[in-house]
Amino acid sequence: MGAQWKAKPKEAAANARGKIFGRLVKEIMIAARNGADPDMNPKLRLAVHQAKKASMPKETLERAIKKGAGLSGEVVHFEHTTYEGFAPHQVPLIVECVTDNINRTVAEIRVLFRKGQLGASGSVAWDFEHVGLIEASSDNGADPELAAIEAGAQDFEEADEGNTLFVTDPTDLDVVSRALPEQGFTVNTAKLGYKPKNPVSNLTPEQLEEVEAFLEAIDAHDDVQNVYVGLSV
Repeated sequence: MGAQWKAKPKEAAANARGKIFGRLVKEIMIAARNGADPDMNPKLRLAVHQAKKASMPKETLERAIKKGAGLSGEVVHFEHTTYEGFAPHQVPLIVECVTDNINRTVAEIRVLFRKGQLGASGSVAWDFEHVGLIEASSDNGADPELAAIEAGAQDFEEADEGNTLFVTDPTDLDVVSRALPEQGFTVNTAKLGYKPKNPVSNLTPEQLEEVEAFLEAIDAHDDVQNVYVGLSV
């Protein structure tokens, strides 16, 4: 399934745009705490890039930056929180959330994990690598292996819709993101995330369907930003 689990298109289509914007707004606001100028703030620069790729309206983007940087007069405080555990059939996963109420979020995440197993911090993180993940595309047939070498990525693999996923050291995410366009690739998304070391495989169709249903319920939660799953299909 790759490094990050994504909902099936037919399930995600209904309100995907609104959910994507909601997630991006939170990321922009958190990144903007360290400065409202994307040129001086790498995390904000990446978040703004992703928002533009998603066709976020300029007004929405600018409002999110101002709120996050404390320039709008509004007090909004979001926090990152991470949960670890297992989906059905002992499939490990890491769930990243952004919330303005941790107590509410953890209570609701516990309910969603009833069909799996919510673990303590570190219970499954050892089975994932913390990496930079850059999804990029090329319209001119650029060689991903050469691009990875020249841009300084650690590895690459095929992603959805003919794209390429470049894997980097966490500290090299911004540098590689800036270098890939020179190698003929357009960066679609760039973020820090998790790559499974030993993904579970050989589930039956029925077991896989059960895992998918569990993951879709997790992903649908308003506070969930990313879901990383140790599953190979």
